[in-house]
Amino acid sequence: MTPLLIVVLGPTAVGKTELTLSLAEKLHCPILNCDSRQIYRDMYIGTAAPTEEQKSRAKHYFVGELGLDDYYSAAKYESDVLNLTSELFKTHNALILSGGSMMYIDAICNGIDDIPTIDNEVRNNLTERLKNEGIDKLLAELKIIDPEHYDFVDKKNGKRIVHALEVFYTTGKPYSSFLTRKTLRNSNNTEQTAKRPFNILKIGLERPREELFQRINNRVDQMINDGLLHEAMTLYPHRDKNALNTVGYKEMFNVIEGKWELQMAIERIKKNTRVYAKKQMTWFKHDTTINWFHPNEHNKIIEFITNNLTNEQIR
Repeated sequence: MTPLLIVVLGPTAVGKTELTLSLAEKLHCPILNCDSRQIYRDMYIGTAAPTEEQKSRAKHYFVGELGLDDYYSAAKYESDVLNLTSELFKTHNALILSGGSMMYIDAICNGIDDIPTIDNEVRNNLTERLKNEGIDKLLAELKIIDPEHYDFVDKKNGKRIVHALEVFYTTGKPYSSFLTRKTLRNSNNTEQTAKRPFNILKIGLERPREELFQRINNRVDQMINDGLLHEAMTLYPHRDKNALNTVGYKEMFNVIEGKWELQMAIERIKKNTRVYAKKQMTWFKHDTTINWFHPNEHNKIIEFITNNLTNEQIR
C-alpha cells in the first residue's frame, strides 16, 4: 500500500490551522509545517505559529526548530521532509503537510534542483554592485533576465535579488528554472516531476477576496494585542538576519527606530500581508492538481479525503 501525503495549502489567514488539526486528530497522524518562517524559533506571534494548546492536539514538525542564524532553503526543506517522511511512513499510512510557502510546497510535491555553487567572482561583483548601484538597478536587471522569479521575489530584499542574479551569471540559466521543477527525462525524452515514494493529495483552501482580507486585518490586530511589538523588540538585535526580513517584523522595526508611528506600521502590515496573499493565490492557481474548498466546508473536505483513503490509512 502506497502511503499518502495530504497537503493542505492556501493563502495566509485563510483558515488552514483548524482544519489541519481536525484532520490530524481524525487520522491520528502528525503535521509537517510548511511555513518557511514558522521553522525559526522566537518568531511565534509574527508568524502565527501553532500555540502550545494546538501543538498538544497533534505532533508538529518544522516548528521553532531553527535559530535565527541558521541557513535554510527550499532544497534543504525538501531533503529534510523526505528523510522524515521515510521514517514516519513506517508507522503512519497518511501524513499531513500544511502551510502557504509556495516554493517549499513545490519542492515537496514536484522536487527542486540543487542550486549550483556560486562563482566567487560573480558573488563579489554583484555584492559590490548592490552597494554602488542600489537595489532598484539590480531588480530591473532581474526583471529582464528572469521575469518569472521577478513576479514573486521580495523586491525589498537585496540578498534574494542578488542571489537570483548570482545563479544566472554563474550558470546562464534563470533562477526560476531551478526552483519550479526538478525534471527527469523518461524514455520519450519528455519532462516529468520527481517521483516520490508516496501519493500526494492536495487540498486548497480559498475564500472570497473581501472575506480573506478582513481575516488578514483581524489577524494583524490580534497579533498587536498579543504583543507583536514587544516580540519585535526582543528580536531587534537580530534584525539583519534573513529570517526577520519578513512582513510584520520589518514594519515593527521601523516603529522601534522611530521612523513610523505604530498605527502606520499596523496599516502597512495589513497591506503587505494582503499583497502577499494575492501572490500566493496567483501561484497556487497555476496548479491544476489542487482540489479547492472553502474552509467552512469542513465535512465536505473530510469526506473528500476519506474517499481517497483506504480503510487501512484511516485507522
